[in-house]
Amino acid sequence: MAKHLVWLAVLGLVLANGPAAAQNPPSAQMGAGTSVTVILAPQNKSNESGMATLTQTSKGLQVVLTMTTVPTDPQPAHIHKGTCSTLDPKPAYPLTNVTKGTDAQGNPKGVSTTLLTNVTLNDLTTGTYAINVHKSVDDIKTYVACGDIKRGNPGGTSQ
Repeated sequence: MAKHLVWLAVLGLVLANGPAAAQNPPSAQMGAGTSVTVILAPQNKSNESGMATLTQTSKGLQVVLTMTTVPTDPQPAHIHKGTCSTLDPKPAYPLTNVTKGTDAQGNPKGVSTTLLTNVTLNDLTTGTYAINVHKSVDDIKTYVACGDIKRGNPGGTSQ
């Protein structure tokens, strides 16, 4: 009977929050190997979208961005306090610029990989933070994609 109740609770969690909730359950501390995926939605009619994977490692927090488009110029990316709709303009954590690269299957994509040693996955998922990508170094004020960092509930905000 107890097993059935546990399975019903897990099923309820998945139905309420999507499959990512079952893969990334809330915990007091997220240990090495724990990951959260954030969907980066297009902003400012850019048609640029992507995905960020944040993985806690023993060396720090690895942040990998994979954009659906290949940028012609390097695109700055940052983690900001706030949400995509109420972003603090001052970056909290800089990320490596998104540049031309390939995804795991060898397809051309915009990519960025950063190892942050001054913040943990737990810090970001228990606070209010978002990842955003800018159009270019010269047009830093134009955001092309953004996603709110949430444990078990990925999603971006289109604007």
